[in-house]
Amino acid sequence: MIALHVDTVNSLTEVDESALIQLVYTSSLTLKGRFNTSVFNEVESQASTYNKQQGITGILCYGNGQFLQCIEGRKADILRLQQRIFSDERHKDTKVLLVKAIDRHNFSDWRMRLLFLERWLWSPATKQQATQLSPFLPFSPRSWTPEQTQHFLQIMQAFENSPHIKAAGITYNALGNMVRHIVAPHQAFLVVQGILALLTLIALLLLFY
Repeated sequence: MIALHVDTVNSLTEVDESALIQLVYTSSLTLKGRFNTSVFNEVESQASTYNKQQGITGILCYGNGQFLQCIEGRKADILRLQQRIFSDERHKDTKVLLVKAIDRHNFSDWRMRLLFLERWLWSPATKQQATQLSPFLPFSPRSWTPEQTQHFLQIMQAFENSPHIKAAGITYNALGNMVRHIVAPHQAFLVVQGILALLTLIALLLLFY
């Protein structure tokens, strides 16, 4: 049994088996996952189907190469799902941010939706209501305290529009997102190199023609 799963089980020892539980964890997309162009659709589809059958609700967020998932349901169902999730090879470095008993489902109207926390994917409507998310961006939930995690969830509950837009091709491609993060810090260098290459080409043309 995975160590983090054992920790969760131990922390819930005194919680009644029929109690509702909220579990929030974070993880990182693996290199294998980044090369799977349909990884996001697969994760969302599988989560939605399984969780609906088990009466589990929540949200699944992705940004900056990291996942954050909140799942809510009966204790036994949550523990079973956690073990299944933590064994998934599409992500790694799983870390539980928050686990506690709750009185009711906080995301009962959401089921399990995949939300992209990347500003470049957001619609204008999302940007207008996303001011409160600024302290949580760039998205890096691994360093969050339980209080920060709870605050983030409260903000997400208030979203009227899904914080991403549908876009074609490379926008939803995990590999494309990885390339974007690699290229972004070196944009100035690439621009300079591009200009130098163009000038070299012009010089050669002038020399031979």
